[in-house]
Amino acid sequence: MYKPDPIDTKDVVLSEDIMELCEALARNTHEVWSESRIREGWSYGERRDDEKKHHPCLVPYEELPESEKDYDRNTSLETLKLIIKLGYKITKE
Repeated sequence: MYKPDPIDTKDVVLSEDIMELCEALARNTHEVWSESRIREGWSYGERRDDEKKHHPCLVPYEELPESEKDYDRNTSLETLKLIIKLGYKITKE
């Protein structure tokens, strides 16, 4: 049976600048997901319906429930923390 084993990033502390980047990445993650779904024929629906290709999260990021934003934020946060954990530096030019 598959047992996920992500790299432990609990010791990585992100600066305020990187946390702002995290929010931008989360928003873009939603935009990329939405664009892909729409291209596949999905549209907004109050309830998810795979047969009709309706999804309640096909709305602008700002209109998402916090629980959905948190999903995108967590993905972005863990990606940024892993980049730093692996020894890369993130700088703004």
